[in-house]
Amino acid sequence: MSDPAAPTSRAEQRRRTEARILGQARRLFAESGYDRTTIRAVASAAQVDPGLVMHYFGSKEKLFARAIEPGAPPMPGGTAGDIAEQLLAHLRESLVEEPVESLALLRSMLTHPEAAREFRSASRTYKDRIGEAIPDDEGDLRAAVVTAALIGVVMGRHLIKLDHLADADPDRIAEILRPAVRAITRAGE
Repeated sequence: MSDPAAPTSRAEQRRRTEARILGQARRLFAESGYDRTTIRAVASAAQVDPGLVMHYFGSKEKLFARAIEPGAPPMPGGTAGDIAEQLLAHLRESLVEEPVESLALLRSMLTHPEAAREFRSASRTYKDRIGEAIPDDEGDLRAAVVTAALIGVVMGRHLIKLDHLADADPDRIAEILRPAVRAITRAGE
């Protein structure tokens, strides 16, 4: 009788190996950033030869691009008040467990121009949707400010591990931020 845990085909073995490499790459990019993560380090962590990493992904840049492919957050919608609450709910989720893809991008965007471009591009549509709901001539600026503030909280918790913020209850953080987020988005006006 064959082992049910064993891959059933060469194609399945390749998919598992590729997924293992990608998982380790995400972890290393999140921990060390783009500049300090090497193909050799990814290969070592995935327990494969560096040539195999290059075979599957072609280059460090392509590996990084795959590693940061996000699951798109749900687009906010509705009134400014609705959006404020949606932003706070998404923040709570991110504080509980930020996806490793996001952490890899956030850490790397500070030192790698391509990561910064990717982040700006990925967040533009989301930020624009927030700006449209803000009843103010400065809706776009307000959307950028609230987005930057929430990103800062996520980075402070997961990447910088700021005292008190790293261990704080996500619901409590959202409650502290609620008046500021509502004020910036002009919720309730």
